[in-house]
Amino acid sequence: LLQGSVLALLLLGLVVGALAALIRRRLLGPALRDAGLALPPARPVRTHPAIPLTLFTVLAVTIGWGLLRDPYAVNTTARLASPSWAHPLGTDGLGRDVLARLGHGAGATVGTAAAVCLLGLLIALVLGFLPGVASGAADIANALPPVIVGILVAAVVGPGTGGAALAVTLLSWPALSAHAAALVQEVRASAFLTAQRAIGATPWWILTRHVLPSVAGPVARHALLRLPGIALALASLGFLGLGAQPPAPEWGLLLDESRAYVERAPWAALAPAVALALLAALAVSGAAYTSGRRRVRKAAPALKEVPVAV
Repeated sequence: LLQGSVLALLLLGLVVGALAALIRRRLLGPALRDAGLALPPARPVRTHPAIPLTLFTVLAVTIGWGLLRDPYAVNTTARLASPSWAHPLGTDGLGRDVLARLGHGAGATVGTAAAVCLLGLLIALVLGFLPGVASGAADIANALPPVIVGILVAAVVGPGTGGAALAVTLLSWPALSAHAAALVQEVRASAFLTAQRAIGATPWWILTRHVLPSVAGPVARHALLRLPGIALALASLGFLGLGAQPPAPEWGLLLDESRAYVERAPWAALAPAVALALLAALAVSGAAYTSGRRRVRKAAPALKEVPVAV
């Protein structure tokens, strides 16, 4: 049943990917190829800097406070204790401090997710200049959910943090590479690049001073927006026993360990869940804030430019 489901997902991904590519070519036609597609300037999205700063401060203080505590200290006399001065987020079923386990688990969840995002970003920037090479592989990767890939990777390398990171990495690059490929195609079809070639600019100059800066910023913000989803995928694999193994303080494992007594001690499950929600809000607000600042900064000098006919 698992093999049949995986094959059906792969076939569905290939068919949908092929149809999407065909529809895209029919809709665009020669517009991009002939530099005839003129897009209006995007309006800057303004986000107050206090929002991401506040979210970052809350997460950083909570994680830093937890790092000062012992996540493995067992105290059975204080098991399932409610939040107090001694245990600000309460204790779990073995009497371990939830705040300590939340702080130490940030490295296994958020740190690994950040590393996966960075690797996916690098892969996307490389494959963005080779869209035809990676299109089929991207369609297959998009069709596979992380859980299925986690099961397959765990069967090969065994369950653990490394196997979960590998499974999520295998699926993290297709959306970023598709975004990068679309931006590369759009920038290459821009009229100002035609003028650069006409005045004798070298391909390396065009790549490093025009194409890559125009692609790297938006794709990096896209990767930042995918950080919470990657962290959630890692936590899901840990929840299913395919990621970090006990007694590691990983956020998905914390959720799994607390589900047996979630009605009696909900704080043990709420702590990693709220942390993941705060991480998602931080990524969205941070990406919106940096995007708004970059667009305003790029639009300001444009008012001083004078068109020159060559």
